[in-house]
Parts: sequence; C-alpha cells; structure tokens
Amino acid sequence: MSEEKSSKADTDQPGEESSSEPLTADHIADLKAKAAQATEYYERLLRTTADFDNFKKRAARERDEARRTGTEVTLTKLLPVLDNFDMAMAATNQPNASVETLKVGVNMIHSQLRSAFTDAGLEEVSAVGQPFDPSLHEAVSQLETTEAPEGQVVQQLRKGYKLRDRLLRPASVVVAKKPSKTPEN
Repeated sequence: MSEEKSSKADTDQPGEESSSEPLTADHIADLKAKAAQATEYYERLLRTTADFDNFKKRAARERDEARRTGTEVTLTKLLPVLDNFDMAMAATNQPNASVETLKVGVNMIHSQLRSAFTDAGLEEVSAVGQPFDPSLHEAVSQLETTEAPEGQVVQQLRKGYKLRDRLLRPASVVVAKKPSKTPEN
C-alpha cells in the first residue's frame, strides 16, 4: 500500500489537483479570478499592440511630412538662384551683353547659391595644407616633395562637403610624400 501512495505521488504534478478530488467553491472562485485576470491581460495586450501599430503609422507620416517640408524649404531658397540663372541666360542673347557683365552676374548667382547651401547646413571640407584625414579626404595620388611634410594635402582636385556633421562627399586630394632616394653613380 505504501508503494501505491508513492507511485501516485510521483505522477501528480506539484500545484495540480488530483482528478479524483472534487473542486471546492474556493478553487472555482480562484480559477474564475485567474481567468478574469488572464482576459484582462489579453485585452491590455491587444490595446497595447494596437497603440504601437498606430504609433508606427503616425511616426511614418510625421517623418514623410518632415522630409517634404525640408525639401520645400530648400527648394524655396533655390528658386531665386534659378530665376537669376534664367535672367543671365536671357542676357546672353542681348546685343549689348559683355563678357564682364555676364561674369559679374554669374559670380552673384554663385554667391547666392553658396549662401542657400550654407543656410541649409552645407559646409566645405578644408583640405589644402591640412594633414590627410581618410574620413574627410580621398587621396587620388601622391606627390614627391620636400616643400610639405609627408601626409599633408598639397592640392585639392575636387571640393568635399559635409552636411552638419555628416560627410556628403570627401575632398579629392593629392598628398605629399617624401622623395624617393635615387642611387648616385
């Protein structure tokens, strides 16, 4: 008989009621409370999931709107530059247009375009005379020279630009290197 008790105890899981024992009113009330709590948690999960989905959709809409607004602001600043280019092109067809007048007009447009870019946060990467920095410069060749220390930028072939702290395009540069020694005969 003691073996029967021990084998029955081995098959029962802790915390489970034996199927042969009837449920008491306390057990039924406890199960109903746990079922109600599970239902509440499930409904809360559904609401949270719906709220999160709505948040993702709202964030995507706001991101798209910010992108559109930023593009509109930038284009609005560039429209006067385009207008001035149109006027310069029209001026080239005038019989009394001189090269000097056109040159002054193009310089003004260039200045206006640079100003619009600067207002948008664009800045040039300075290169000539600076030590070569692979995070800002792209070395396209080296020049043997004694006039500049090794690793210094001696010529800029194409300007580099940053938008605030982010590099848009590295400056293409020529970097100084020590002259190679030639054997004397």
